[in-house]
Amino acid sequence: MYKIISDGGCDFSKAEAKQFNVEVVPFYITFDGETFMKEGVDITTDDYFARLIADKTLHPKTSQPNPQDYIDAYTPHLDAGHDILSLTISSKLSGSFASATLAANMLKEDYPERTITVLDSQNVCIGQGLILQEISKMRDAGYSLEKTVETAQKVLESTRVYVTLDTLEYLKRGGRVGPTTAFVGGILGLRPILQVENGQVSQLDNVRGKARAIKLMQEAMVEALSGETQNLNISIGHILSQAEAETFKAGAEASLNTKIANPITKVGVAIGTHAGPGALAFAYCRKFDAVGEARKVA
Repeated sequence: MYKIISDGGCDFSKAEAKQFNVEVVPFYITFDGETFMKEGVDITTDDYFARLIADKTLHPKTSQPNPQDYIDAYTPHLDAGHDILSLTISSKLSGSFASATLAANMLKEDYPERTITVLDSQNVCIGQGLILQEISKMRDAGYSLEKTVETAQKVLESTRVYVTLDTLEYLKRGGRVGPTTAFVGGILGLRPILQVENGQVSQLDNVRGKARAIKLMQEAMVEALSGETQNLNISIGHILSQAEAETFKAGAEASLNTKIANPITKVGVAIGTHAGPGALAFAYCRKFDAVGEARKVA
């Protein structure tokens, strides 16, 4: 049986990593450009975002796992005689895929009988997490590594992520929008609604007030998923907005007349550094055993 390894872009908690029997290679965080901390190891996700709220002068940076991090993760499993499927955050948003691939190539000579397949999720945060769940279910169902990769491609093509932000402040801190745009957006109470599609983040809408943004997200969720929920894996995530996420989940379950099995997820640093505290997200993908059934959700 092959082993599954993902970078920290999946936003799996330690409990989820254990539940789905996957290993997570964390992202790095730095506040000063010198001291690098691993998310979930040297600093918790909640503590990281709490520091951003407390100190508005901070301009933190995140960086992907380096090739040595992946070599350290891969080697024990290769020594044990296992092949590896390595899932990464979208290669259009991070260099994690490049690091994972370089590590795999560096290990080929020492382990010629083993296979390391690096798969670009074309996604982030809870979207990547859903794909990781489905991959683990394929493995547990007895899929070969090759069959898993083939089916996973269809799963990730069906995956969508939508995010609404509480503020433009953190996009400004990261240089994603200018200070004037952030200032005007703050005065007008503008809340962008973003989507992840084909591995990239784009803006769907820009509305006044968070309540309106959440309402549009709920409407979009119902429109996209109504009548399809039995074939879909759905997730809701947030950054320091547990109560809003619970309300959103309850409303979605009532509107869709279904139970969302996944617990609410805390979005991590990979996308959270730019989204900031208060962000709310939902994602869905087609379940691995339903990728060939019914219509394609988009």
